[in-house]
Amino acid sequence: MKPKNSPQADATPLQLFQSRLDSQINPDHPLCQLAERIDWDRFDDAYAPFYCEDNGAPALPTRLMVALEYLKYTYNLSDEALVMRWLENPYWQYFSGEVYFRTDLPLHYTSLGKWRLRIGTEQLKLLLEETVCIAKNEKFVTDKDLSRVVVDTTVQEKNITFPTDSKLLSRAIIKLGKFARHHKIKLRQSYARKAKETARKASGYAAARQFKRLQRCIQDLKKLVGTHLA
Repeated sequence: MKPKNSPQADATPLQLFQSRLDSQINPDHPLCQLAERIDWDRFDDAYAPFYCEDNGAPALPTRLMVALEYLKYTYNLSDEALVMRWLENPYWQYFSGEVYFRTDLPLHYTSLGKWRLRIGTEQLKLLLEETVCIAKNEKFVTDKDLSRVVVDTTVQEKNITFPTDSKLLSRAIIKLGKFARHHKIKLRQSYARKAKETARKASGYAAARQFKRLQRCIQDLKKLVGTHLA
């Protein structure tokens, strides 16, 4: 079924004697400010088609699920850690639409994964769109700022190997042979195959910590490089 009423629905008799969250927290907290600026109804309208009208148990409130997704990626938490921290953080509960502080879990953490599968990757992009809209409305960014994306690839994995002496010498021999063929310089022997085999042996000797044999391989490669340059 469609999501049940939001947490802001009618209070239970016990909650009538409790203090509301908004009277206990700082309204200037970033999450409180963000909660007031997000168009939560936008998500209700967008995700409503993914639920049936009158079959099954009522789904969890859309605002709760969307707020948890925001918190998950903002603080880089697993689903399980997210739910446990939500239980002890009044600001997170207020951001999720709660009126009174809760001491019970709002859901089982596996419900988050099921909800993401139900909504789909494309629809989850709506969360990012809403964030961008808020930033533009509050003039934190402009269209010019969003027209160019700068990506920091400092920690990105790159297809680069460590430049060992034997590897560099082997590549030098092979490239010198190609350079000679390109310029129609006749060589008595290219030594490309021997260079690869010697470099492979050097790698094995380095792994086995047989440094004397490793140095002999490097000396052989240097001689081959000198043969090309002679």
